[in-house]
Amino acid sequence: MPLIDMPLDRLRNYEGRNPRPADFDAYWERALQEMRETDAQWELVVSDFQVPYADCYHLYFTGTGGARIHAKYVRPKHAPEPHPAVLHFHGYSHYSGDWSDKLGWALAGFSVLALDCRGQGGLSEDKGGVKGTTHRGHIIRGLDDHPDRLLFRDIFLDTAKLAGIAMSLPEVDGSRVGVFGASQGGGLALACAALEPRIRRVAASVPFLCDYKRVWEMDLARDAYEELRIYFRHHDPLHVREDEIFERLGYIDVQHLADRIRGDTLMGVGLLDTVCPPSTQFAAYNKILSDKKLAIYPDYVHERLPGFEDEAIRFLADM
Repeated sequence: MPLIDMPLDRLRNYEGRNPRPADFDAYWERALQEMRETDAQWELVVSDFQVPYADCYHLYFTGTGGARIHAKYVRPKHAPEPHPAVLHFHGYSHYSGDWSDKLGWALAGFSVLALDCRGQGGLSEDKGGVKGTTHRGHIIRGLDDHPDRLLFRDIFLDTAKLAGIAMSLPEVDGSRVGVFGASQGGGLALACAALEPRIRRVAASVPFLCDYKRVWEMDLARDAYEELRIYFRHHDPLHVREDEIFERLGYIDVQHLADRIRGDTLMGVGLLDTVCPPSTQFAAYNKILSDKKLAIYPDYVHERLPGFEDEAIRFLADM
């Protein structure tokens, strides 16, 4: 088969290159404590978009750092209660999408909540205020500040906060909540399930935000990872701080969270993916300890994987 990364037998045993900070667990326990102490102050605002068989709302809540975070919430009108729910996470720089692409879930008896990542294409706030560069990218946002100021720390926490809100809704069965997404959304699905271990099922396609040093070593710091190259060019051109930088990025490397996942997991990977290289995705998948299944597409790049979304819907509906 064509090859842009390791042979498949090596991928199945690959454990990642990006270092895991020594205080990684303490870092995330501190972050989760901050999240738990943040009063969500969540509210529902009726959307102008409505259909006869579902109620559509804007859901707003307060995340870490005081940012008001937005998600679309579609709730079936006639499904038995409590019913299952699915959280959807979008691709990098995008937003929660149209209401229409969530209606199928409502017809299937699910509530669906679709997050707008703070500072990207939707309605969520980005409070900003970090030291150092904010140039072109969320991976590097806060890299020159305290590790607690990394923006993806807060985005990961937003996913877990939203999951907790979903589980508290009276119409939702909190024991039947799943997550799904592709690219950034796939990475966030994994991160959410790691930080909120009550997540029952996880469907992640071509996940982003994994094994940054491997991306760098493959000379693929372009497209979604371009900001890594930009950062070094402008802020560390001699790579004096390279080891320090990749260790700090380890705090927001999904592969290091993956062993916290307790829900059953379905993941899809394209072996010709040069945006999120297969080895980076395997680094996360290989650390998942719960029941898991991998759909491998030998001839596919960073794109929609045919049949995967149908399989993901069946997988999540089986909750």
